[in-house]
Amino acid sequence: MLACKSRFRVDRLLKLTNTYVKSKPVNYFQGLYLNKKLSLDLRIGGVKDKPSTMDKKKRRIGTPVWKPVCTQASSLEEPVVKDVGVESEIGSQMQEVNESTIEVMDATVTPKAFEDDIEDEASKENPVLSAAKHSLSVEVGASVIRFVRGKDGSTKEKIEKETGVQIILPSSKQEDAIIIEGTSAVSVAKASKEIQHIINEAVKTPSLDYSHFVSLPLAIHPELVAKLVNFQNSILGISDANAGENLEGNSDGDGYEGDAQDEQLDKGSAMAVERKVANDRESVKVDVRGIPLVSYAPKEPKDSKSSSLSDLRIEKSIFIKPKTFHLTVLMLKLWNKERVNLATEVLKSISPKVMDALDNRPLFVRLKGLDCMRGSLDKACVVYAPVEEIGSENRLSRACQVIIDAFVEAGLVLERDIRHELKLHATVMNAKHRKRRGNRKVKSDFFNACGIFKQFGSEEWGEYLIREAHLSQRFKYDENGYYHCCASIPFPENMQVD
Repeated sequence: MLACKSRFRVDRLLKLTNTYVKSKPVNYFQGLYLNKKLSLDLRIGGVKDKPSTMDKKKRRIGTPVWKPVCTQASSLEEPVVKDVGVESEIGSQMQEVNESTIEVMDATVTPKAFEDDIEDEASKENPVLSAAKHSLSVEVGASVIRFVRGKDGSTKEKIEKETGVQIILPSSKQEDAIIIEGTSAVSVAKASKEIQHIINEAVKTPSLDYSHFVSLPLAIHPELVAKLVNFQNSILGISDANAGENLEGNSDGDGYEGDAQDEQLDKGSAMAVERKVANDRESVKVDVRGIPLVSYAPKEPKDSKSSSLSDLRIEKSIFIKPKTFHLTVLMLKLWNKERVNLATEVLKSISPKVMDALDNRPLFVRLKGLDCMRGSLDKACVVYAPVEEIGSENRLSRACQVIIDAFVEAGLVLERDIRHELKLHATVMNAKHRKRRGNRKVKSDFFNACGIFKQFGSEEWGEYLIREAHLSQRFKYDENGYYHCCASIPFPENMQVD
């Protein structure tokens, strides 16, 4: 850096030789500096003490001008600048700069753009991947990332070792993209193919649960929701609907409070006796023959209702939430945004066909009684209310088949689900929904539904209008308590007159 009267700066790219500096650069070299890359090697010597503040005020600084002594330009050779004298003009006077003397060896101007040097400086501050680095972002879905990771990261490490890439998994459950980085496009593509194979195999297994389903909401009818609440409270022995929010936190309160009162009375009697016999000089005689014998009825065991339900393997968690009551048309595994968007488009596109299948007329269904799916009554897995179309025209079955065929054609239904026969039902209890304690796994779960069928086996649930079909997301709920709606299509609600 040159400390001159005009305080101009010479960058590290300039080499000067046997040159003294007087100050003032000229506009001529200014344009040349922007288009040519200058390489410098500066040796600064003879630096004197800095002038005082008063000296700075006395000095007058003129307009800096560059005066090249010699330049050469050639199409084949790089232009050279030698013995460049830098002067400062103040009016007609010349003033030497005593602050530093600069000694230069061969100043060479290269024909390379000055922007290259700026890029070199920027690269030091902001390092980027080299040109040989290859990176690929793969959206796989948050629900299947655990299969790519493997137990303790074993699957991920195996892919990295075999392909020579680095796999970066998302740190948040809200993110669903995996980054693959490698030194070649071939290795990155190989790792991506291996990850896709793992996902394709995972979705075929029960390890990956269904994420979405096509539903016909029934919880939109408040009177039906109220009947379900009464059904659950009656079985669970809950008299107040609000008290059924947490079964485990409500044991038999009467028994608990009775034991506490007896304990307090026993303590009080003991204290009274101690006061009477506190004085050693006095004694108390008690004639036990005068105390009448009293017999008490045995206490009922605490939590008798809960104990009975526990023996039957019935608890609140296996009941369907009344605000999510629905008919299931089709179960789906949509593990990434791409498949969810495709399913949304498919459902919306078939709305006219569904209307035609329903003959553009309102559709009512009747729910009556209970039935058991998979298992006997004493070892029931699923209890549901059978569905019957009013009018027996099979319009509902035709509409559901239109929906199923469209999703199958779009490749959104698993092969084993395609073979399943449609059986519309409204589930009220499901043992698979039981809350697990810790990490305990149960291969087959069930409950005893004999008493339930005895009491509600012929229950009249009512007749209800089917108003729409939803693409619903499991484990996520909207403000009304129903499953999150990704898309919906309407069913006819009014008779159309030609």
